[in-house]
Amino acid sequence: MSYDFGNLRVLILEDNKPMLEIIRAILFSFGVGEAYGVSNGERGYDLFREYEPDLIIADWMMSPGDGLSFTRKVRTSKDSPNPFVPIILITGFSAKKRVVSARDTGITEFLVKPFTAKDLYTRLVQIIERPRKFIRSDEFFGPDRRRSNKLSDYNGVRRRASDDEKSNNTVNLDVRKR
Repeated sequence: MSYDFGNLRVLILEDNKPMLEIIRAILFSFGVGEAYGVSNGERGYDLFREYEPDLIIADWMMSPGDGLSFTRKVRTSKDSPNPFVPIILITGFSAKKRVVSARDTGITEFLVKPFTAKDLYTRLVQIIERPRKFIRSDEFFGPDRRRSNKLSDYNGVRRRASDDEKSNNTVNLDVRKR
């Protein structure tokens, strides 16, 4: 399936300038309309508030303000213009402990470096085709950490409180199928 990403505004947080330019080039090759880049989480949050992007790609290891603290701020800060914005966290570390930590911070997708253009495209498609409800609890706000496996076909008794919610609190990117 092919998508028209021409209306997408993407914010990239990456402190390695060559990597930032590679990500921008990949996004532009997908047809993304706008891609802004910044080298740290503090400046990234300012740009997030100013430009209100449709998608954020953030590196884990940056200073000042790493990808996790940036994600927490986007998800929970009172001045966040869009706490539901999809966030893809990129990192060179793939240990399960790190993946769980990132997931528990509220990221939407996780991408390990080095990655290919196809890997990034797959994450974008995942966000579009399989959006997840947002969950709010005392300790967490972000996309449902459980991955759905066609549970909509389930015909049994609904037991979760969220099953009764009228709004599914998902985010839809402004893209069109080609």
